[in-house]
Amino acid sequence: MVRAAKLTVDASPEPVKYGKTLTITGQLTRADWETGKYAGNTNQTVKLQCRAKQSGTYTTITTVRTGTNGALKATAPASADGYWRWSFDGTHTTGPATATADYVDVQ
Repeated sequence: MVRAAKLTVDASPEPVKYGKTLTITGQLTRADWETGKYAGNTNQTVKLQCRAKQSGTYTTITTVRTGTNGALKATAPASADGYWRWSFDGTHTTGPATATADYVDVQ
């Protein structure tokens, strides 16, 4: 049986000046059947994706591995208003998950 997964995302600073560095963090967790709670899922490959404000399509910017407690962190230059999210394809033991996007205003 596959465990459920959850992803969070936070892009900062908001708003950000054009060309400055945007830091995108988050956490991948999965259901822990013994405790009935969600726990960090380490050493998993997760995609950082961005969608421009006027676009309907997400583009994968980079992939990173989760760290301690499922922590995620990446940086990117701020170039346009848009939505940032993490996406996890899942494994044979953990289901897929996609974070609710975080909108960033580039000034």
